[in-house]
Amino acid sequence: MKSPAKVLATAALTAFLLPALGLASETTKLPLADVIVTSAPSYLPLAPFKSASQAAERFPKGAQLLLIHAGKAEPLVSGFAATADAQVSFDGKCVLFTGKQSAADSWQIWELTLAGHSVRKIVSAPSDLVRPFYLPYGRIVYARRGPHGFYLETAAIPGYIGSASNVPAASVIRVTYLPVSAMPAGVLADGRILFEAAFPLGTGASPELYLVYSDGSGVESYRCDHVTPRWGGTQFSSSDVIFTHGASLARFTSPLAHEERINAPHAEYAGSPAESADGAWLLGARTTPAAHFALKSWKPGSPALQTIFASADADLVEPVVVVEHARPLQHPTALHPWSYANLLALDVRESREGNLKATPKSVRLETLDAAGHAVVTGAAPIEPDGSFFVQVPGDKPIRFSLLDEKGSVIRKEHGWFWIRAGEQRYCVGCHAGPERASENIVPAVLLRNIIPVDLTGTAKPQVEKTPGGK
Repeated sequence: MKSPAKVLATAALTAFLLPALGLASETTKLPLADVIVTSAPSYLPLAPFKSASQAAERFPKGAQLLLIHAGKAEPLVSGFAATADAQVSFDGKCVLFTGKQSAADSWQIWELTLAGHSVRKIVSAPSDLVRPFYLPYGRIVYARRGPHGFYLETAAIPGYIGSASNVPAASVIRVTYLPVSAMPAGVLADGRILFEAAFPLGTGASPELYLVYSDGSGVESYRCDHVTPRWGGTQFSSSDVIFTHGASLARFTSPLAHEERINAPHAEYAGSPAESADGAWLLGARTTPAAHFALKSWKPGSPALQTIFASADADLVEPVVVVEHARPLQHPTALHPWSYANLLALDVRESREGNLKATPKSVRLETLDAAGHAVVTGAAPIEPDGSFFVQVPGDKPIRFSLLDEKGSVIRKEHGWFWIRAGEQRYCVGCHAGPERASENIVPAVLLRNIIPVDLTGTAKPQVEKTPGGK
């Protein structure tokens, strides 16, 4: 005879997760492999991208990871007050996740072995650590809550056995350097980290997708057609990155320098889709704002979403297929042991905003001081071909302004970016976009001098008086 407690627990789980199989015309067959989803009474995917003082929980009422196996759903991890953000290891044997052992705890990073269900802590800190992803060869990337929102870090997996990483095993590396939130969305096949932050980077409120290498170098927009807010990006086996605008889906595909809309059924999509072995897409979606996100399946080209699991009381989001998958390439860091970085601009006249007819005479660099005020650290001449070569502060927010012969601003970056200490980088022009390239000639600035102009602000910085300063 079953105990009353067990009967109640079974009834509660059945009511909480309503299998759609056989209950509606939109039902579908089960995925070919097990699937892990995050179940939460409320899911707010864009909560971290509010102002730093308002950066909020994506799961304000808690969350629980569920394993869907053979048509049944059950908690993936026991003994935790909350769990979320599952990611399956490359060999398909472990699951990385963020969890709280008690409700009062901060979110921390844990790993579960699927065979024995043993759990160990991977990274801990006094503040929240969320949204972890495996990097190749014994490291992970995640978001840490700081005084100005979330920023990205990478860390070594304790006891990792395999090919050595390119950084010391004990080191924790900060990856983003802006006073606003950034949240990892995935790791691409080429080893770069796909992350979400507000656009313009460092100042805006509209979510956008960016790329950065695992040592924090090479930060850039995935595409420069900044029109509609986009988030929840995932790279599929085709190498396309699938993401959402909320009410629609779109993709970044290699042949195009702009996004491509996907002709998907009308719904609100939570983002972070997954790809099943049979070609179906697994998504958190809902057809009315009052409903919760359900786990849906969709085959591109089909007219309707099909429900796998739904709940009257919870959102089912962030599906992950439990299967072995390809290990990304490892990025070999090229950072030098410097406190500064070098940047070469090839032709600042080129821009997606329209090429400048006249060549600016100088470029001015700004950074943020400890109080968040914009300060000018110096200026450098621009050559007649639009090139300049400068030394800038490493690991700090920076932005450039182009000036005419009178010192008036011709064009100015509205957001911020950073260059890692020890990085050497070049750019085509001012927000030129990936489809543009300069002439294949030696920049005039290097014919004049191969020593960069020092804009690191080692002299006393001058607080900016122009409109844009704080």
